[in-house]
Amino acid sequence: MPAKSKKDFINFKWQGKNRKGKKLSGYMCCRSPEVLKSELRKQNITVMNVKEYKTILGDGPAIKPVDIATLSRQISTMLSAGVPLVQSIELLAQSHDKLKMRMLLSDICEDVSAGTPFNMALRKHPKYFDKLYCDLVGAGEVSGALEKIYDQIATYREKNEALKSKIKKALMYPTIVVLIAAGVTAILLLYVVPQFEAIFSSFGAELPAFTQMVVALSRWLQNWWFVIFPIIFGGIAGMIMAYKRHEGFHNYADACLLRIPAVGKILEKGCMARFASTLATTSAAGIPLVDSLVSASGAAGNAQFTNAILDIRQDVMTGMPLNTAMRSTMMFPPMMNQMVMIGEEAGSLDAMLNKVAGIYQQEVDDAVDGLSSLLEPVIMVFLGVVIGGLVIAMYLPIFSMGSVIH
Repeated sequence: MPAKSKKDFINFKWQGKNRKGKKLSGYMCCRSPEVLKSELRKQNITVMNVKEYKTILGDGPAIKPVDIATLSRQISTMLSAGVPLVQSIELLAQSHDKLKMRMLLSDICEDVSAGTPFNMALRKHPKYFDKLYCDLVGAGEVSGALEKIYDQIATYREKNEALKSKIKKALMYPTIVVLIAAGVTAILLLYVVPQFEAIFSSFGAELPAFTQMVVALSRWLQNWWFVIFPIIFGGIAGMIMAYKRHEGFHNYADACLLRIPAVGKILEKGCMARFASTLATTSAAGIPLVDSLVSASGAAGNAQFTNAILDIRQDVMTGMPLNTAMRSTMMFPPMMNQMVMIGEEAGSLDAMLNKVAGIYQQEVDDAVDGLSSLLEPVIMVFLGVVIGGLVIAMYLPIFSMGSVIH
């Protein structure tokens, strides 16, 4: 295992006493025990014991986008309360539940304390803070309105995460049900159907056609399961890798997702909501439209919309109005184009885009609720046909067993 570099933060668990002799303990990320003792000494705490703290999971749970959204809201709240930026980051670094987040914030705090602009400190961690995030922070620092910009960032990230959660909710329920149904069907065919087949064969009667079909399917699965399952799982893994690494397949898959009945419309409205929300936030922060469109293309979440937004950017660079460029892509509905046109003419593009984002976010919420209500009876019918069909196939011979015995 490679040794830790001087730049690495280490998570320490410490125990000590305050001025009154009361025992205290806690955790802190810093570069060495000496730095930890120095920091706690400033708080009038005498350190008695300090040791490196490691969890079973190494550095603990990964940092998720929802953590960055929560962090943004916390920083916004502290800045609004008049707490200096460095002190805000220090407080969050000491109190956050996740070790990786404490290490990340400690690293950022050290850079900012050394005089590095906040947006430049964030750019060193592109895995967690994308270009849009850093550009907005940079615009806030230049304009002297970081508090206001951070409120916009926090609102934007919270809405974005809520939208993602809604879309995942719409896709998760049917996916889990289908996977469970596939697992139960495989178990029935591999283990239950052969037992019934052995029982029925002892009677010497001809099985019903439906039962014979299920028995034949069971035999086929028993003979070829070691080929079928690797092909299925390998195919899924291959498609995931191709989606991440092959641009052509990525574009094709995203186009197919938008054509899925019911679900495709939800994904499409989600993309438009993210596009409008991102463009509104960047416009309100004073970022030029051409640069805002680059950020919006990355936030769209679907290759079809990403390519369309980049085409819009090319048209805008030639002097074409935004609404005209949007209309030429044929990807955005007339209502959205009209509202953008009104916003451009009235000089309130960011406000109009926020309204557009709100409309489509509400439509996504309603569509998800409607889809959930619609899917419940459909899934019940699906489970009844698949699982119930197998059970009926096994019990059909029992109904004719009386005539065989007679």
